[in-house]
Amino acid sequence: MKQFKGFARGVNLGGWLSQGSYDSEHLSTFITEDDIKVIAGWGLDHVRVPVDYNVFENEKGEKREDGIQHVQDVVDWCGKYGLNMILDLHKTYGYSFEKAYGEKGFFESEALQERFYQLWERLASTFGKYSDRVAFELLNEVHDPSVSDTWNGIIRTVMGRIRAIAPDTYILVGGYWNNSIDALKDLEMPYDDKTVYNFHCYDPFLFTHQAAFWVDNMPADLRMSYPGDIKDYRETMKAIGLDNMQDYMDVEGFGTEYFVGRWQNAVKLCEERGVALYCGEYGAIDRSDPEDALRWFKDIHAAFEKFGIGRAAWNYKVMDFGISDKRMDGVRAELVKNL
Repeated sequence: MKQFKGFARGVNLGGWLSQGSYDSEHLSTFITEDDIKVIAGWGLDHVRVPVDYNVFENEKGEKREDGIQHVQDVVDWCGKYGLNMILDLHKTYGYSFEKAYGEKGFFESEALQERFYQLWERLASTFGKYSDRVAFELLNEVHDPSVSDTWNGIIRTVMGRIRAIAPDTYILVGGYWNNSIDALKDLEMPYDDKTVYNFHCYDPFLFTHQAAFWVDNMPADLRMSYPGDIKDYRETMKAIGLDNMQDYMDVEGFGTEYFVGRWQNAVKLCEERGVALYCGEYGAIDRSDPEDALRWFKDIHAAFEKFGIGRAAWNYKVMDFGISDKRMDGVRAELVKNL
């Protein structure tokens, strides 16, 4: 399968320019040059930087120079420490993967789609010159499968408009069901040879999202081990009404072979289409036992390595998944070898 060179092992900087405060103090202090130095010291080769449209523009769509500067800062820091970077638009005006943000109308409104195109043109004009080390991710986690055709059309249009400005930048695209690997088959053929198919993996969901307050029906006191007993997973999923969320109800258990089996159809698809495959998010929630999390990272890492899939773990710090958080002190040295 085609490789996404320079983006083999990375980590997300979630909670900084996305899913956090937009005030200047937070934007100036949450991630600094020292954090990039730490990440480079872990032996990783890139960071994925989620950014909301609010950082780049106000409600009227007018440009925010301070937001552009924060991205420029991380581009410069990454250049200094030898890291590549993915600029991920995590939220656009009219759409967010998280319903609580109240963004609506993007897939129904040509005007909001035009605003999206113009935002990417501005970003391409500023950051397209770094095509040797900065890639673009069009939009994080489209959810509704009913907008698949519309989304394909949006991808086609925005890719064309970016390409007029940044012809050599790698561009990541993902499918519906929040970048499910199962949705890649419904993406159109790659726009060009610098298109990358992107998916997210939080399997098994009951482990990686145990007690997650944002998941409907998820008990706050739920604790699951890994790999655990598959019978416990099945019974618990059914008991809390989440058994329709994952395709592992008939597997024998978890481990590297589970991920290999889960991804093999997508790998075949990418081989047939001549496109690289990348996992933009994977991680285990901070309610999980650190030793269990380490076992999970080792298993998924082995599967990534088997297929040559580049990836970025969620998340560098806090956001309920922080690898650098104090609770991970006892396993971090081993864990970062398995990112």
